[in-house]
Amino acid sequence: MKTWKKAGLTALAGSLVASSAFAGAVTVSGSANLTYTGNSGAEDYNAASALERDTDGNRWGMNKNLSFSGSGELDNGWTVSISQTLNAGNTTGVGMTIDMGDMGSLNYEADTGARGVGKINDMMPTADEDVANGIDVDGTGTAGGLSGKASGGSKGFHYSKTVSDMVEIGIGYAPKGQAGNGPGAVSGGGAAASAVSGFIKLDPMDGLEIGYGAGEIASATTGQTDDHDTMYASYVWGNFTVAVQQSNIDTYGTTADDESTRWGILYAMNDEISISYQDHVNEDSTTSTDEEATGVSASYTSGGITIKMHRNTADNVSNTTSSESEHTEIGVTFAF
Repeated sequence: MKTWKKAGLTALAGSLVASSAFAGAVTVSGSANLTYTGNSGAEDYNAASALERDTDGNRWGMNKNLSFSGSGELDNGWTVSISQTLNAGNTTGVGMTIDMGDMGSLNYEADTGARGVGKINDMMPTADEDVANGIDVDGTGTAGGLSGKASGGSKGFHYSKTVSDMVEIGIGYAPKGQAGNGPGAVSGGGAAASAVSGFIKLDPMDGLEIGYGAGEIASATTGQTDDHDTMYASYVWGNFTVAVQQSNIDTYGTTADDESTRWGILYAMNDEISISYQDHVNEDSTTSTDEEATGVSASYTSGGITIKMHRNTADNVSNTTSSESEHTEIGVTFAF
């Protein structure tokens, strides 16, 4: 019995290599993206002189990404694809996907990618970035960010399947430690608990989409998990898209639980111009101070050029009084 299994797996591996080599192709893609960014917050105010001060330094930035992707078709009709991104010379975004047709799709991410409930943790419409982009505890860009966002881990497996024209399901599993190992490697001792989560999305009528997701995610306490859940609804009416989402995080061994509410609206003026607004509030059960943030964004596309901007502001970041942060970014992207 063991010999038969080994032979079967060897044959499958041989089929995978042969089919991929025969039908596969590797492509390289990229884009030129130039941005001008400004951050400010509590650290920008000098109490002694009561003056604002500039701490940003150089505000110009450019992307440093190249993406490689390849795919091949197996003898049984399944498609296997792999992708990898080089960011400033470092490997990131490494993933492999097996598309099994009517049986669904299985993806493994070795580096960064939402798993399970993380796939639907932010369903707000936006013309550029979401309301949390660039936000931190004091405007320095070095610590913290908005709270209350559900997660399913970033490395591991994700299975998805469209059940019908109205229903989609997703299940995620992020192994303990979530290390993006190379073949034949393990992450070592001291790893946190594994994360298991899932979601369901429904399209009950034209323009309306609703979804719910939940899971147990690795806690800061070794070997324990926190409970995450989120629900949302979005509706498209003409040129408008509106959405609302509520997320909850019950933290293991503490009463410091988060409940966040977001809503957003996007207006597509035409095929080239869009504008949007988002609002975020997070309530921490251990304090009466609510974390509040708002964001506006806009985009303009003409041919292969896209110009985007967004401005996000937040008060009481991490539900801490006087923790303020502001982030403004303008960028131009050339696609090729």
